[in-house]
Amino acid sequence: MKKLYTLLKDIDTIGTSRLKDVDIKGIAYHSGKVKEGYLFVAIKGYKTDGHKYIAEAIKKGAVALVVEEMQPDIKLPQICVKNSRKALALLSDAFYNHPTKDIRVIGITATNGKTSSSFMTNTILEKAGFKTGIIGTIMTKFGNYIEPSILTTPESLDLQNYFYQMRRQKISHAVMEVSSSALELHRVTGVDFDIVTLNNIGREHIDLHGSFEQYVEVKKDLIRNAKEGAWAVLNLDCPYSKALVDETRANVLTYGVRDKSGHIYVKDLDLSTGRAKFKLVINKAIRVGSVQYKPQEFNINLSVPGYHSVYNSLVAISIGLLCGIKIPIIQNAINSFKGVERRFQIIYDRGFKIIDDHFANPGNINVTLETLSMMDYNNLHLVYAIRGSRGVTTNRENAETMAKWAKKLNLKEIIATLSKSHVTEKDRVRDDELEVFMEVMNENNIKVYLYDELKDAISYALSKTAKDDVILLAGCQGMDYGAKIALEELSRLRPDIDKRELFEALQNRIAGIM
Repeated sequence: MKKLYTLLKDIDTIGTSRLKDVDIKGIAYHSGKVKEGYLFVAIKGYKTDGHKYIAEAIKKGAVALVVEEMQPDIKLPQICVKNSRKALALLSDAFYNHPTKDIRVIGITATNGKTSSSFMTNTILEKAGFKTGIIGTIMTKFGNYIEPSILTTPESLDLQNYFYQMRRQKISHAVMEVSSSALELHRVTGVDFDIVTLNNIGREHIDLHGSFEQYVEVKKDLIRNAKEGAWAVLNLDCPYSKALVDETRANVLTYGVRDKSGHIYVKDLDLSTGRAKFKLVINKAIRVGSVQYKPQEFNINLSVPGYHSVYNSLVAISIGLLCGIKIPIIQNAINSFKGVERRFQIIYDRGFKIIDDHFANPGNINVTLETLSMMDYNNLHLVYAIRGSRGVTTNRENAETMAKWAKKLNLKEIIATLSKSHVTEKDRVRDDELEVFMEVMNENNIKVYLYDELKDAISYALSKTAKDDVILLAGCQGMDYGAKIALEELSRLRPDIDKRELFEALQNRIAGIM
């Protein structure tokens, strides 16, 4: 429980009404979660306005309101603010006694590779013996608690509650994916970051932010707003990341594969097997507290495929160094990292392959299809879950990227799905998004078999699959459930296959299972 005046200490108000120092037992931004003694924060969302639910919140027991528009004829204390989302973040941080001040928080932002970089980093921290938490696209996990994610970065109230629980469980390090939406919507406002990274920027979420330029500016905020004494890890091979070297108060550690002028870089890169081997060179001495890494080089052998994995590993290695972890522990952790679910994950490989990939944006799609272009197989059956409520631009660019690879992959048809039963309202495919996808496919003479339901699309792909073929389950949101559906359908078609072996790939899975 907190006093209202204590919570309001860091909030910029533009007006108050009937203000008094009442006891606050909890905070809610959804009227359905209000309980007796709660502070209700009315948020103006994309699809609804929390101000419409103030009466319901009062009926459920709200004792004070935070609003962007003063409400007439209400006898409760009202606090008017310019941005209720920002206020929610600061109120939540205060309500839970600023939990991130007691945890070493690592924030990773990027267009591509946030999830893999986060899991690699978490593996290094765990190998070093730290008690860790991870928050991101796939799940939130700390101690014995695990929950599938709805948002890459949770709403600020939920996020601060996670950190509060982590502190209670004596979590020392928390690794967190920070999305562009989270930055723009103030979900991470109030989080005390110790290490922040900007891995890369590509063209995604353009419609959500209004323009690519605005998207870039939002991404840069994580670095620009880093506190003095924190560390910013920047990629010299990405011009947007490199440009921030002199635009942050934080200490800066730089890395590169092509650019070898930074603190660390890659030497003798070998990708002949698809899994990278290289020497990591510490080019400039790095001092973190009492720990110093002198210029040196050491071997890295990755167990996960792809050129992009080299960059992801550099982020994780950089963070490991900044946490003062010994180099042999970093080597062992990186070398043993087996990858992340739905990142080119082979879930079935007996006569033909089923590969599961989140296929979110042109960068992801290029990496996935380039990897496929180097593999040996007969026919590719691509089952694609169209991205819902991500805008026309994102869907056009995704479709154009697939079309660009179609000739090289001998891909003359795509099995597309709206995944209607497997998405919530926020991920529903709009008519204009479907229209632009079909338009690009028609322009490139690619036949589309369109299914409303994910299960029907996958069943059709399985019916066409022969020996040495590949089924690619591609896409976000609804396709999270694709692997489970595919293996269940395969189990029905092939009852002779041992079910324990068949579902082995999903044994520790979160997406589409829980």
